Amino acid sequence: MQPVKADAALIIIDMQKGMSSPVLGRRNNPDAELNVRRLLDAWRHTQRPVIHIRHISRAPGSVFWPGQAGCEFQVALTPLELEHVVEKNVPDAFANTGLERWLRTRNIQQLIFCGVITNNSVESSVRSAGCLGFDATVVEDACYTFDQTDLTGRLWPAEDVHALSLANMAMDYAKVMDASQVLARLGQATHL
Repeated sequence: MQPVKADAALIIIDMQKGMSSPVLGRRNNPDAELNVRRLLDAWRHTQRPVIHIRHISRAPGSVFWPGQAGCEFQVALTPLELEHVVEKNVPDAFANTGLERWLRTRNIQQLIFCGVITNNSVESSVRSAGCLGFDATVVEDACYTFDQTDLTGRLWPAEDVHALSLANMAMDYAKVMDASQVLARLGQATHL
């Protein structure tokens, strides 16, 4: 596997206070926030670009409706002043946000994704990144999702939804690694 480049961007999707709302249901991967924090600390330490994505809902009553505490970033993952923040209104972080242009003007090609919800905002953003030609990696243990009921009424455990979403992304759009694998590749970038 290739090293994590010196200009690789860490893209943290929707790590907002609203994700802890009980209305979202049972989730998988209880250590996801710790792994996101490990990645964030490493990116800050090595002075790589960090992009925080924030969902601002258009649906009244959403936990991400503007002006509510749910829109705020989780305290441990709050952006620093110089870190880029992108606000989105749909799951895909590239749709009508200027994210692609921001990356292209800086010649950033390698993107490392983490955050929530695996099968929603993460997957839609990663699919766009892959289609746009970016070198995308998803950090599987720094993402999570929730139990989901399909159109037939069957309840799928969050673990299964997460695994299938990762498989979808790995098929054509991105590499899938865990946080330790990504962090181990940071040191390999020094010879680039």
